[in-house]
Amino acid sequence: MSDRIILHVDCNCFYASVEMLYHPELAGKPLAVGGDPQERHGIVLTANYIAKRRGVKTGMALWQARQCCPELVFVPPRMYLYLRFSRMARAIYQEYSEQVESFGLDECWIDLTESCAILGDHTRSLENGYRIAQEISARIRRELGITVSIGVSWNKIYAKLGSDYKKPDAITVFDRDNYQKLIYPLPVSDLLYVGRRTEKKLEKYGIRTIGDLAEADPSWLHSWFGKIGLMLSVFARGEDRTPVNDFGVEAPVRSVGNSTTTPRDLVSDEDVRLVLYLLAESVSERLRENHFEGQVVSIYVRDKDLLGYHQQKKLVSPTNISGEIEEAAFAIFRGLYRWEKPIRSIGVSVGDLKPEGQPRQISLFLNEQFRERQMRADRMVTLIRSRYGYTAVQRGIMHEDRYLASLNATAEDHMIHPHSCLEYGNRSGCETMLLVKGR
Repeated sequence: MSDRIILHVDCNCFYASVEMLYHPELAGKPLAVGGDPQERHGIVLTANYIAKRRGVKTGMALWQARQCCPELVFVPPRMYLYLRFSRMARAIYQEYSEQVESFGLDECWIDLTESCAILGDHTRSLENGYRIAQEISARIRRELGITVSIGVSWNKIYAKLGSDYKKPDAITVFDRDNYQKLIYPLPVSDLLYVGRRTEKKLEKYGIRTIGDLAEADPSWLHSWFGKIGLMLSVFARGEDRTPVNDFGVEAPVRSVGNSTTTPRDLVSDEDVRLVLYLLAESVSERLRENHFEGQVVSIYVRDKDLLGYHQQKKLVSPTNISGEIEEAAFAIFRGLYRWEKPIRSIGVSVGDLKPEGQPRQISLFLNEQFRERQMRADRMVTLIRSRYGYTAVQRGIMHEDRYLASLNATAEDHMIHPHSCLEYGNRSGCETMLLVKGR
């Protein structure tokens, strides 16, 4: 069977590139898209290459970015604008294939296998894929005014590596002849889904490059990491067979969450509990709005040095009750964080979603009458706030620190996480998995 031809297209510094089109007066200046540096909220969502060369990085706190580059110009994000450009880019990709899978607003995989087969000799299909990639790159530059980097390969993982390999405005082909020479020396952290913690654990076992990972015994990786180890082994060797989803396929919602950068650093459990209540109320409201309940609560914590911590917990019963979400989140936090440093941002999400009100087994460990009263209280709070404003009704804990409680969590960006389309099975017969993308 012939190899597939997969493109991964990544819009270079997407938000910043779009903003530069609307701010020609900032040409040649360092620019970052982020929140309000005066209010301390938010992080750098992206920066142009001038700013990046001066040390500004995505995810950096605004004040840190200013320290790296004092002349940095901040512009607030305009998501409606980025969504518009994302749709226009996808419309171009769809002209070449019906199989177009989004990976965030600025990245897409495109399966060109059928398109390239039509062009002629299938054994030269990656060359045909390269030619189509050149055409797509030129059209994006001409029609949208931004640039893209494109990876061309026979699987999604190597195509993604290709789009990251050379930036900006570049095309990289990884084929059967060159992939070991070009990919295997790369640091293992370049591989999709290898985060900082996984990288450190792999290094502990002497695995520092993608080649090291590819050559490692899959059974060892399975014993060290479980199913994720098998998945990474498949990825490293270029054996991923994940399909590129059709353009029209809508991914179901996987989780609903909210996160915030706090007005000041959190320095105690009491600080964290107050903010968790704010976030839990926000998540609870969004769950009810979309008629969901969830059985897995997750929290994400970032300390003042931007080191992140994440953990989750499965509940006895699905819920969208704000009090139950907060209690679970706080219990996770107490077991997760050791207060070595103050906390700068925190997030809560609820996953394993189920339709609200579906039949379920009643637990002996839950007071269903009390839960029903909590549900009614949550709904009434939402109704009062919709009529009289967010501060019309608040929990008593909010009066313990009015400055911290001034954070209106409902004004923060909600996160609705779709299921990833990264479903795969490897040649050794490991189970098919579903892995959620982290962004």
